[in-house]
Amino acid sequence: MEHMQARLDDLDRQLLALLQANARAPTAELARRLKVARTTVVARIARLEREGVVGGYGVRLGRRLEESAVRAFCGLSVQARCAAVVIKALERMPEVEGAWAVSGEFDYMVQLRCASPQELDALLDQLGQIEGVRQTQTSMVLSQKIDRRPTDALKAITGEPT
Repeated sequence: MEHMQARLDDLDRQLLALLQANARAPTAELARRLKVARTTVVARIARLEREGVVGGYGVRLGRRLEESAVRAFCGLSVQARCAAVVIKALERMPEVEGAWAVSGEFDYMVQLRCASPQELDALLDQLGQIEGVRQTQTSMVLSQKIDRRPTDALKAITGEPT
C-alpha cells in the first residue's frame, strides 16, 4: 500500500478528491478545475483505475436521508469456520454500510443504517440469526462530531466555501 501511495502526486490527489465529491463530473470540468488538458485527466483516471487506486464509483447519500437515518455500530463475535458465511450474509443486507475485521473482543465491526428504530431492531434480530454469529453488541449513533469524508477533503483542496 505504501508503494501505491508514493506513486500519487498532487495532481492525482486533487483529481481523486474531485472524483470522490462527484464521480459523474465531466472530464472537461475536471480538467478546467485542475488547470490541465482534458486528455491528461482521461489518462490519469485510466491509470488510477488500472492500478487499483480507483476501485469503483458509487452514490453518496444526501443530507435528507442522512439526517433521518438511524445509524449504529455492531460488534460481531463469529465462529472462525463460519466467517465466510457471515460476510456473505452481510453483503446481502443493504442496511450494512461497511464491515471491518477487528482485533479485540469482537471479530467484526459492522456499520448499519436503518430508517427507524423498529427497522434496526429487526435487522439486529437478523444479524443474530446468521449461521456462525455467537454474540452481537450494538451502539446506536447519537450524533456525528467529526466528518472527514471526501467532500470535506475536496473543499480543503479547492478552497471552496462550505
